[in-house]
Amino acid sequence: MPHLGKLESAVMDVLWSSASSLTVRDVLERMPAQRNLAYTTVMTVLSNLHRKAMVDREPAGKAYSYRPALTRQGAAAAALREVLDASGDPRSVLLHFAETATEEESTVLRDALARRPPKP
Repeated sequence: MPHLGKLESAVMDVLWSSASSLTVRDVLERMPAQRNLAYTTVMTVLSNLHRKAMVDREPAGKAYSYRPALTRQGAAAAALREVLDASGDPRSVLLHFAETATEEESTVLRDALARRPPKP
């Protein structure tokens, strides 16, 4: 999963907060007011997100409607996987994380690992 820039993250936030697919115009209208973006800017960002496989799109008249290809949690997990893969030493990264994890995070991880089926 590619790293997202600030504007890409803001567009993904809009898509993740919607229960349905959105057009470029819909996304533009739901962006925070302080952004003052052009339609073509949002269209370019959505096209880039589609190229990065972060959003799916389908024809909607003469335009497209967009929806997230991953949940927010799925995207965060993919980003974590990317960090581990790029670290060169995933064991050390995981051990460092384990040392800094809260008690609740540790419990969630232990429970998830206990439920995970064994790998062949």
